[in-house]
Amino acid sequence: MEIFFRPDVEVVPWAPTYRRRDPEKENSMIDLQPACHQLGELVMGITDEQLANSTPCTEYTVRELLDHVDGGARGFAEAAGAEVTDAALAFDGEWREAFGHRLLVLAKAWDDPAVWAGESDQGGLKLPNETWGRIALTEVVVHGWDLAKATGLPYELPAETVRACYEHVAGFLDQPPVPELWAAPTDVPAQAPLMDRLVGITGRRP
Repeated sequence: MEIFFRPDVEVVPWAPTYRRRDPEKENSMIDLQPACHQLGELVMGITDEQLANSTPCTEYTVRELLDHVDGGARGFAEAAGAEVTDAALAFDGEWREAFGHRLLVLAKAWDDPAVWAGESDQGGLKLPNETWGRIALTEVVVHGWDLAKATGLPYELPAETVRACYEHVAGFLDQPPVPELWAAPTDVPAQAPLMDRLVGITGRRP
């Protein structure tokens, strides 16, 4: 499912800020900023030559996967109320900075408790908004892992980010909202790192 911005405005270096949350008021929220920040950092290290590399998400090259994640970032940011009017990512000039800017817009759009309340229809599929937020997180976390494996670049996420993503994906295994959302889970030892278990249940082989 494609629910998916090259900015018209000046591309600025993005440095997300973090704030302490009140768990009593924001218990349905997940902070997308750490995952978006780490993926933005990773992308700054991708060379033009690596854009043609294959990825663990087998239908995509690195360039195609970046384009897919970019579309998702634009779509999920718009779903959260952000103004997104730009076309797909262009792989010229400062495209890495532009990609990081899109991720910043995504993270900031979901940094509001009100966005996580209620439900909405995206691409003909109606789900609770907190589920859409978790799907947005999964797109960044899992495809970030794909890009790291394809390029050999580091990709380290906070434990709470990986845990939130794992719990979301595991909860969708029996009845995913979209048929064939992931490939069949692969066998990963129970004692393996949680990130390995996360990508394993999305059909990848860590």
